Amino acid sequence: MSNDGQPAKDPLIDETQAEQRRSAAARLFDVRRVIGGLFVAYGIIVTLIGIFDSAAEIDKAQGVRINLWAGLVMLVFGLLMLFWQWRRPAEPPAPNEQQPGS
Repeated sequence: MSNDGQPAKDPLIDETQAEQRRSAAARLFDVRRVIGGLFVAYGIIVTLIGIFDSAAEIDKAQGVRINLWAGLVMLVFGLLMLFWQWRRPAEPPAPNEQQPGS
């Protein structure tokens, strides 16, 4: 028996590691995370702008703090997207299984 310093290859471990990589990639590139993150970031910015609106800006919007309300709606929508992504994570794609002889 020769030992080349290489650990023995275990196909079950290789398959498990490949599935973990696919699962991590599916979660990383889930569009709900991207959309939710962007809406949360923009929602925070617009909400802060709405809190500090001047009287002239509020009068221009006929007395409605439109930046505040729009920012809060964006923030809630972004948080809902992130909650949805957390509650139902993306499933990893099925592995490409090749049939014998092909």
